[in-house]
Amino acid sequence: MTKHLLDFIDLTPEEFDHLYQLCEKIMKHPERFVHAASGKVSASLFYEPSTRTNLSFQTAMLRLGGSVIGFSDPGASSVAKGESLKDTVMMMSNYADVIVIRNPWEGAARAASLYSRVPVINAGDGGHLHPTQTMADLTTIRKHLGRLDNIDIGLCGDLKNGRTVHSLIKALSRYPNVRFHLISPRELKIPDYVRKYMIEHNQKFIEITSLEATIDTLDVLYMTRIQKERFTSESEYNRHKSAYTLTRAKLSSARNHMLVMHPLPRVDEIHVDVDDDPRAFYFQQARYGMYMRMALLHELLKHPQETPVSVAIGGSRCTNPRCITQCEPYLPALEHDGCCAYCDKELK
Repeated sequence: MTKHLLDFIDLTPEEFDHLYQLCEKIMKHPERFVHAASGKVSASLFYEPSTRTNLSFQTAMLRLGGSVIGFSDPGASSVAKGESLKDTVMMMSNYADVIVIRNPWEGAARAASLYSRVPVINAGDGGHLHPTQTMADLTTIRKHLGRLDNIDIGLCGDLKNGRTVHSLIKALSRYPNVRFHLISPRELKIPDYVRKYMIEHNQKFIEITSLEATIDTLDVLYMTRIQKERFTSESEYNRHKSAYTLTRAKLSSARNHMLVMHPLPRVDEIHVDVDDDPRAFYFQQARYGMYMRMALLHELLKHPQETPVSVAIGGSRCTNPRCITQCEPYLPALEHDGCCAYCDKELK
């Protein structure tokens, strides 16, 4: 299997299917895996706040019999002294067998993989990608709808900054007859690189501003919060923060089998009166994420430590102000298909 998980599409469909089957086995017989990672160490490098992802990964490692080191506050680490991402990763890969990293800079996980002796897992890089949340999402859909193809999925909220949405779109684009209903304020539409990806892969999608106009056609409704931390001003955030709120009343026109999903945390986009509706799956979704992360760690921990291949120093910086190359100038200039290999922004 792939050594690093930086983007969901690093996995082949066969590899994801294998992980799904392993996840099912772990859910049914967790006692069989309590020593699977005995003697192994996971390093959690969380440069920005997290509850579910951080604790989910830690719990997954502990349930496999392994140990966890790391930080959830970079201010309490050598990062506060000015240590570069490269140096932090090189040091931690001396201590651990796998690195789980979350960072507010887009492309940080890919940058980390250049210098790591051990597998790197992207636990969220800014507003870019979140592949292990996508694995939890696909597990939820497949387990409860029985398929990942031939579905109508509504993605609602902050589609511009929502990294979970970007990863999920790329993942579901691999399956036939998936129709995307992209519901957001015009200012928070999906980024150009995601739209370009959908067009290049012949995906069916519509971009609309009204949830009520399409809710009755959906098999899955994926709600997301407005990402306050990605806005440059409080006033801009306040204009959009309550753009969408799903209530039990709005669910009255939805299909009986429709799944209501959310990567969490929620703010006000799903009212608490939805929690007891049988279509609400966001808390089960979080539990499936833990089991899927157990499966992922189980497989990636099979990789031996390897000295990373030497890479060039420096180069042209990406113009995306959120790209990791903006703050780590030693990174080599990397591109793919005319785009920055770190953040996927088109290079001009």
